[in-house]
Amino acid sequence: MASAKPASSRKGLMIGITVAVVALLAGWLSQYMVSNDDSGGSANDNATIEGSSDTSSAGDPQLMKLARRDADDPFARGDKDAPVVMIEYADFGCSFCGKFARDTEPKLEKKYIDKGLLRVEWRNFAVFGKGSERAALAGWAAGQQDKFWDFYRTVYADKGNEKNAFTDGHLRDLAKDAGIKDMDRFDKDRKSDAARRLVDKDQQEAYGLGASATPAFLVNGEPIAGAQPDEVFTDAIERAAAVAKKQGGKQDGKDGKQDGKQGGKDD
Repeated sequence: MASAKPASSRKGLMIGITVAVVALLAGWLSQYMVSNDDSGGSANDNATIEGSSDTSSAGDPQLMKLARRDADDPFARGDKDAPVVMIEYADFGCSFCGKFARDTEPKLEKKYIDKGLLRVEWRNFAVFGKGSERAALAGWAAGQQDKFWDFYRTVYADKGNEKNAFTDGHLRDLAKDAGIKDMDRFDKDRKSDAARRLVDKDQQEAYGLGASATPAFLVNGEPIAGAQPDEVFTDAIERAAAVAKKQGGKQDGKDGKQDGKQGGKDD
């Protein structure tokens, strides 16, 4: 677990979130591991959740406050005021994260992101060791040149990157393939304290929610674990959008925002 401590301004919120998550898990989450898929991923890559049959409401309001909704966040896609925010906790070395990126995310982009209905916010959850940590830091560096999502697609496009050691040379090759021009800045940024702070912060957030496998998602506070079938995501998004519409707009409001940009600045 990362050793970074949350900012004091977030302590009250995280306590509330912890209580909400414990209650949520105790009430309706059943998590179990699945066997290997064709991509060669291990059972630890993906956890399947059986959710509540109650479709009358979306997720927990406390969990919804984790949405940053920063217009300048290079690790987010979609309108900052979209009615639905999906937070993705993922590892660049995770085979099931790659499956989601290749198979499901493009469909969500066309159906929801492009129409202003969905915002996706990335969180680093590097669970496969030092190689994954290096890739997470490289992703942060790519974001400083507005190339995070190009880097994301480049990494996940090649199944050979699953459980990869992500050496310096390989990361530089991925960065070039993603269209990053200033490689000196890329190298400097991925080794910076600012990169380490945000990666640690994201990881703390995931562990604080009780996440133990990748990928994991929150759709307006509703948990989804694993690269589930497309309809699991579309149903959750439609459900959250319907609730947001009834409530007259985005659900988390100003309380869901954080001060400052996510470009690695101090909390």
